[in-house]
Amino acid sequence: MKIKYLIGITLTAVALAGCETGGHNQEAKQAKLAAQAKISKEDAQATALAQAPGGIVKESELEKEHGKLIWSFDISTPGTTDITEVNVDAITGKVVAVDKEKADDEAKEARGEKD
Repeated sequence: MKIKYLIGITLTAVALAGCETGGHNQEAKQAKLAAQAKISKEDAQATALAQAPGGIVKESELEKEHGKLIWSFDISTPGTTDITEVNVDAITGKVVAVDKEKADDEAKEARGEKD
């Protein structure tokens, strides 16, 4: 009985430690990317919002995409349920992509689903 109890406690501790480490790895990854960025999030956001006048940033992320370090912004615009995704190069500050996404497509992407 004691051995099952000890195994249960040990497995729980390992699982919790794994969860903590996963969050730390994501934070470390973001910190590493942020150290490489030459353009601040605020400046990139201003550039992105110029592509969707009247829009509101719903989500932002610093990421490597197609070998480029980019700030990615999901922007909602009043009067539509569509999301405008604007990618700004985190080194040069130039807009590298602007895509309109339907709300349904955005929800699928958030859930990790593909077409």
